[in-house]
Amino acid sequence: MAQHFLLSAEARTLSLKEIYKGGEGKAYETFRKLRWQQTEGQPVCPKCGCLDHYEISTRRKFKCAACHAQFSVTSGTIFASRKLGFCDLLAVICIFVNASKGLSALQLSRDLDVQYKTAWVMAHKLREALAVETADEIFDGEVEIDGAYFGGHVRPENRKEDRKDRRFKSNQSDRRRVVIALRERQGRTITFVRKTEAEGVEIAKARVTAKAMIFADEATHWDALEMHYDTGRINHSELYSECNGKHTNGVESYFSRLRRMVQGQHHHVSHKYLYQYANHAAWMEDHRRRSNGANAFSLLGGSLAHPVSRTWKGYWQRANAA
Repeated sequence: MAQHFLLSAEARTLSLKEIYKGGEGKAYETFRKLRWQQTEGQPVCPKCGCLDHYEISTRRKFKCAACHAQFSVTSGTIFASRKLGFCDLLAVICIFVNASKGLSALQLSRDLDVQYKTAWVMAHKLREALAVETADEIFDGEVEIDGAYFGGHVRPENRKEDRKDRRFKSNQSDRRRVVIALRERQGRTITFVRKTEAEGVEIAKARVTAKAMIFADEATHWDALEMHYDTGRINHSELYSECNGKHTNGVESYFSRLRRMVQGQHHHVSHKYLYQYANHAAWMEDHRRRSNGANAFSLLGGSLAHPVSRTWKGYWQRANAA
């Protein structure tokens, strides 16, 4: 029997031991090479694009010879205004990608010996950066679509006579949301958070081309897809998969990972930030056959190419001001 990829040596190409053994200098060089890949690590002014610069070696900063602006390797990126060292930032990414079922901010804060809010915001910044990979993804092959509900738990009353039937919509929480996922076979996964699963019909029409084939379950709202696409429907009350490839196993596999992430690691996820965790699980599912080192450097490169986060920069300061 063949060994599972995650158990093989090829899946382990980066470790915390290697990061801290290399030290701050090696981590800094890694940041430079990934930030300025086209110039092989030579600084480029983020304001005017000039290559001529003066190096301020004592502060690991540069001064542009043209516009005289000072900048660093993280200026204008999602790591702007960082407080952690380069070794610690690289370690954050390594720990983040190694956690295949997600990672709680509390555990990350303990691993790095930082405040909980530091770990929480850093993890959300990384989730924002990785979501860019599929922001404009359009599917044209075999696509599976489904939805799964998360959150909105209503705690039952103590006394039996005071309890309400939580199956009725009037007795359900307004914080309950559905994650709608489209997964292309041998391709990527894109996710959306909505209030009802039926909204996935319009999402599919916007992100799936007419020549694609869509596979869905027996839910009646997916009937509308048959007017625009070749469809394959599977009745899960009778069977989960047919021999002719009619199934939604791929998207169900994604939801399995997301549920283990939400229930097993985070335990509670706010409906306001559910989209972040949905994107994180999709990214991990899509790259599950890639080594942890490749995932880490891909995420680091994407983070250094991502502009300053307008959602998470100064998050706690705004909360305190309110």
